[in-house]
Amino acid sequence: MRRTLLTILAIGAAISPLALAADKESKTDDRLDASADVITDMMHADDKGIPQDLMNKAQCVVVVPNMKRAGFIFGAKYGRGFSLCRRPGGKGWSAPAAMRIEGGSFGLQIGGTENDLVLLVMNDRGMKHLLEDKFTLGGEATAAAGPVGRDATAQTDAQMHAEMLSYSRARGIFGGLTLEGATLRPDQEANRELYGKDMSSRAILTSEVKTPPAADKLKRAINRESNRKT
Repeated sequence: MRRTLLTILAIGAAISPLALAADKESKTDDRLDASADVITDMMHADDKGIPQDLMNKAQCVVVVPNMKRAGFIFGAKYGRGFSLCRRPGGKGWSAPAAMRIEGGSFGLQIGGTENDLVLLVMNDRGMKHLLEDKFTLGGEATAAAGPVGRDATAQTDAQMHAEMLSYSRARGIFGGLTLEGATLRPDQEANRELYGKDMSSRAILTSEVKTPPAADKLKRAINRESNRKT
């Protein structure tokens, strides 16, 4: 019991400064532009990019630029980004809903870094989790490291089983990198800033909410990268 309490306290202590740093340096408009750049860059990363056919099949996309990660035995991660989902009937993509990712881990790990994170939501089960108030990767939602490369999907069945496929681009050094146990939840503060009122992620992702001008760059990037021919 004591060890469990110490673990919780240590993880909480690690997350707090990461959250403060991320909130201080990144405004909503900046994160939207950075998210657009992440999608473009990771789709065009030569032979190690996100496979085009998986992007074409994804029902939703979550982008978290500059996710903070740090750890020494106890690890922590924190980031703020956006999710978008395809509209029914081939009507393009929804407006972006702001998201937060946070969590801790215990194990062999040391160092600190920033990661650009992209999650491809591949099926209805994954989308259902994305519309919830909060869900855990590796818990409620199955997630797997996504295959990379233009021909990678021909040799893997990861997309057949995982609800979400994760891709990251790291800067710095970190061992023991994992998304297991990380939680995703709506970023109500950013949604309020973006839409001028309180809005749920479900309402943004499943209805005809107008895309704010600040999100035009991200919306164009998602539309462009999800409609390329393989």
